[in-house]
Amino acid sequence: MILCQWDGQEYLTSSGRRALERDQKGFSGDLTWLKFIFGPAAVPALDLVDQHSVTRVRSPSGRTLYQVLGSSGKLYTCYSSCHFCTCPAFGFSVLQKSESLLCKHILAVYLSQAMGACQELAVSEEQLTNILLAEEEDEG
Repeated sequence: MILCQWDGQEYLTSSGRRALERDQKGFSGDLTWLKFIFGPAAVPALDLVDQHSVTRVRSPSGRTLYQVLGSSGKLYTCYSSCHFCTCPAFGFSVLQKSESLLCKHILAVYLSQAMGACQELAVSEEQLTNILLAEEEDEG
């Protein structure tokens, strides 16, 4: 089984993680299992990982969020700890319609975590607060 825990901490079992690590160089292996489990979000999420679009933003206190540069060029904020993304697809397909478990941005975050492929950005507490406030203003 590839999936485990639904608390946002781990989504791939060790066998799934090993398959990703084995295939991470250009995703050359057979990753059809990923598409089978995650559906249409799988290929675009892999593209985001391959383009190094996922950044882990961490403050000195240890607070962490992820920013994903979407294919449209817009920056989305993702929270893996609570399984949430600020993109419209997450709001519509996941929250409103319950058609999907996640969007491509959240999947890209989980895949990047599993592969150790996240870019890292250390920010001050004030900078992290400004990122969160800017996101709130965009939604309002």
